[in-house]
Amino acid sequence: MTIAKGDRLPSTTFATMTENGPEQIASDDFFAGKTVALFSVPGAFTPTCSARHLPGFIDKAEELKAKGVDVIACTAVNDAFVMGAWSKAAGADGKVTMLADGNGDFAQAVGLTMDGSKFGLGTRGQRFSMIVKDGVVEELNVEAPGDFKVSSADHMLEQL
Repeated sequence: MTIAKGDRLPSTTFATMTENGPEQIASDDFFAGKTVALFSVPGAFTPTCSARHLPGFIDKAEELKAKGVDVIACTAVNDAFVMGAWSKAAGADGKVTMLADGNGDFAQAVGLTMDGSKFGLGTRGQRFSMIVKDGVVEELNVEAPGDFKVSSADHMLEQL
């Protein structure tokens, strides 16, 4: 079942890259007491994700925070090493927190997976964004396959 506005996010675990290597973080702890602008991409370093999706959130980070967002986070079905390298390459450090969903547990738990097998990607998370307040989904924007419209930073700014 796909998550919906008003639902509490399921309890899963992400990994983040730190100076000491990958560290696990419980989703309940990450979202507790904060307003989080979360977006999901099918994969780090992939064309639309790298050229438009992540850069939009980096560029609009201050505007999002001015509208009440405490943390901007990106998740993908990639490991923490890849997400850490992508963050550095894109200049996201300090602006966007990378949440590695290495096994796709979060994507599966929220019911937003996609089959990228024909591109050699296997099961991935769909392209979406959500505004999460204290663990509850306040806004949810799921893209149609191949689209990049409603999950953008610009669209999210209009919702805040």
